[in-house]
Amino acid sequence: MHPSREFFQALHRAFDTTLADGARAPLLLDALLGQAFDSFAGNVAIQCEDEPPLACGKGCATCCTLRVGATAPEVLLVARFLRAVTPRLLERGIDLVATLREADAQTAGLTEAARVRLRQRCPFIAQGACVIYTVRPLACRGHASHDLKACVDAASGRVLQVPYSEGHRRVRSLVQNAMQSSLRSAGLAWGVYELNRSLLMALDDAGSERRWLDGEDVFAATALNDVPAEEMAAAFDALRPQ
Repeated sequence: MHPSREFFQALHRAFDTTLADGARAPLLLDALLGQAFDSFAGNVAIQCEDEPPLACGKGCATCCTLRVGATAPEVLLVARFLRAVTPRLLERGIDLVATLREADAQTAGLTEAARVRLRQRCPFIAQGACVIYTVRPLACRGHASHDLKACVDAASGRVLQVPYSEGHRRVRSLVQNAMQSSLRSAGLAWGVYELNRSLLMALDDAGSERRWLDGEDVFAATALNDVPAEEMAAAFDALRPQ
């Protein structure tokens, strides 16, 4: 069996156990995403052993103009985080939710390519730092570059190709897809959604987390269908543990 398939299936079993043990309780999001983020961090170092050093560093937000796709658990965790930190940030003059609404007004419905051309900065970059860094989605964790100049040139439209870390991309994809497949098996909405708009939906509806836990696809209107759901489902069925 291919190592990637083995890794996918091991992750799938672990997510299955977490979903079964959590019984869709309030702490399920923390357990599920803690597992996902730890799996990513623990395996990406191994996958990248033979790669050049990363050019990414604290304070660099060059790539933070890209469209971000996130699963429902990731959206809901960020929404929960924003509710918790907003009062303190408002005291410092930082209104993240208002900035999020402004960004969404500019980016709603745009394709990936159009989003890049717009160069709209992520609304969660404040005073040079990512405010949601500790709960950032897998898409952000799995996007890493070996060449800062290439990133800057790409952000300015001067080049199209950036030497991204294949190890980061591979592990991010395996972890996210295994979690999606496990969510699907558990009868929970398992799609990938545009982060800004789905976050606003979660923030504006305090019952969204409960409804998702009850099996509703609460962010369906923001789904990113870069790969058709039927195609993804078929791939998951072929890979998941029997």
